[in-house]
Amino acid sequence: MNALRRPSTAVNALLALLIVGAGFWGRALLRDTSETTRASASGVRTVTATQGTVTRTVSAGGSVASASTATATFTTSGTVTAIPVKVGQTVKSGALLARVDDTDAKRDLELARADLEAAQDALDRAQDAGTDTGSASNAVTEARLAVDEAEAKVAGTRLTAPMAGTVTAVNGTLGSSSASSGSSSDGGSASGFVDLADLTKLQVTAAFSEADATELKAGQSATIVWNALQNAETTGEVVAIDPTATSKDSVVTYGVTVSLPNPPDGAKPGQTVTVAVVTGSVENAVMVNSAAVTTVGNRHTMTVLDSAGRQEVRQVQVGLEGDDATQVTSGLASGERVVVPVGTTAGTTTTNLRGGGGGFPGGGAPPGGGGNGGR
Repeated sequence: MNALRRPSTAVNALLALLIVGAGFWGRALLRDTSETTRASASGVRTVTATQGTVTRTVSAGGSVASASTATATFTTSGTVTAIPVKVGQTVKSGALLARVDDTDAKRDLELARADLEAAQDALDRAQDAGTDTGSASNAVTEARLAVDEAEAKVAGTRLTAPMAGTVTAVNGTLGSSSASSGSSSDGGSASGFVDLADLTKLQVTAAFSEADATELKAGQSATIVWNALQNAETTGEVVAIDPTATSKDSVVTYGVTVSLPNPPDGAKPGQTVTVAVVTGSVENAVMVNSAAVTTVGNRHTMTVLDSAGRQEVRQVQVGLEGDDATQVTSGLASGERVVVPVGTTAGTTTTNLRGGGGGFPGGGAPPGGGGNGGR
């Protein structure tokens, strides 16, 4: 009987150990599951309010153009007999660009001068005879006007440069009529027989959306980045904003001219660029990632963590809403932690957070968050 009782005791002891072990394992599993559930339920991360510069910009695509251009067009019709210039050539003011056949114009001038001489003789005879000179005087005046017009036509057979610059286009050919130049086949603005531009004076023209254009004014700083020139970037300022809009495919834009005082090497008219204009900047501002601010009407709130990790929904006053950060003028101090929910609309709060959440590297927004895009 003692022999039978000993194995039974050993079995009972083994069962007891298994039961105790299962209990510990179950508690550990429940604890891990509970902690995971609490961590997932928190659903928030934080950013730290800092002090720095808040900047707001608007941007648009544009192109480089000459700030000084001119067109030269014949004033006398005729057959083009000479074009001594070519595209890319630099010319001085007054230089000969093209010429038309002046045979007819010179003949008309000779006739006009002969008519003037005859009219003057008739006036002299009337004066010597003591007769009425009114009619003769009128004839002389008309003849002089005809001579002036004929001289202008002769001068108009020579096309000269109205300014110093580079020839950017020759819109006529030898043997063609001078009257056929100056038209635009694509419905745009007309050009001259020869177009000139001062390539030493460049500017940028860009088309900004109507919403962004309301924030622009002359004198604002701009950054220009070239799309084709590697690492080419320079600064300029807004010179002018078109007073009227341009509408194309239901998109309304305003033309903006930006100065280009120091263009990079290789800059040429026609190159495409991206223009970013600073429309607002505040230094030494308390700022926070824009995704952390909730705005309803004129009321702005954010969820702030205290030193114990407790959440507090706080009303704040904001200033400049920048590209990536918002200025907070009251209600928040630099160094305080602000909640930015992950995977939810900015400003949504979850109240079961225990302890502080991890900040984003560099104070950035969480994935899916981000700034207000300058709006």
